[in-house]
Formats: sequence, structure tokens, C-alpha cells
Amino acid sequence: MVDVVKDGEIIPAKVVYVRNRNKRKEYLCLISTDINLDENEIIRIYGKRWDIEVFFKVCKSYLSLSRECNSLSYDAMTAHTAVVFTRYMMLSLESRESNDNRSLGELFLYFSDELSDITWIQAFQMLLQMFRTMFEENTELSNEKISELVEAFMNALPVMLKTQLQAV
Repeated sequence: MVDVVKDGEIIPAKVVYVRNRNKRKEYLCLISTDINLDENEIIRIYGKRWDIEVFFKVCKSYLSLSRECNSLSYDAMTAHTAVVFTRYMMLSLESRESNDNRSLGELFLYFSDELSDITWIQAFQMLLQMFRTMFEENTELSNEKISELVEAFMNALPVMLKTQLQAV
């Protein structure tokens, strides 16, 4: 227990020291103004807060949370945030499922290097081809009907996107 002085007011606080298991001379010092909390609870809460800090750091530094969207529209910013958070979830899932020791930043750089070799239009065309293949393999539709569906989809696209796709 220690007393912290803030603006002339004395605030009781609890200090918890956490030693690094790998390096005995290193430790982390946590302070809590809730003196009724158990030391293990203070450590647990700090761990949760640290996870949140790491989440936002990865989203801002690697997933372009603050730089990628230049819109003033609330809906566009909300959609962009949802896309960035989805990217984070995908990286976390990949890291967890593959028991990968790399950090999320390293995984992001690995995947972005892999993706930088193809353009967005090429990726869209690959997805469209996968869509056609899935329809052919999983439905009773004829190739003619699938082509009609793809054509209807392409006609529903915004003009700018349709123009870019047809130029390739």
C-alpha cells in the first residue's frame, strides 16, 4: 500500500510487482487505486487492458485504421472500421489456428506481401471465377444460366468498377 498525491489530495493505492519469469531482474509494476482488489485480479485486469491496447496498436499501425478512409460520412467510417476489425479477427484466427509464434504485425506483412503481387481487379476476377466454379459444382444450373447470373451481377456493379473490370 502506498499513498499517491494528486492535486494536493492523498489517494491510497496498491502496487503489484510482477517478475519476468525468463529474466529474474526484470519486473513490471502495476498500480491500482482500488485497494480492495486482490493482486491476481489487478494482474488479470491489466492483461485485458493490454490486449485492448495491442488490438488498437495493430489496427492503427498495420491495418490502416486511421489512414485508409478519408471520408467524412459516418456510414463510410463505420464500414471502414468494421472492415479493419474483421481483418484483425482474420489475422488473430490465423495466428491461433496455426499456433504461429509470429506477431500479428509479422503475419500482416506476410499476407500483404503475398497480396501485393496482384491488383484489386485481378483479385476480384479470381473471386468471380471461384464463384462460377462453386455454382457449377454445387448446383444443377447450366453453364448458360450461370453466365446469365454473372452477367446480371456485372450489370448491377457501379459504372466505374464495371469500366475497370472490362478494361482488363
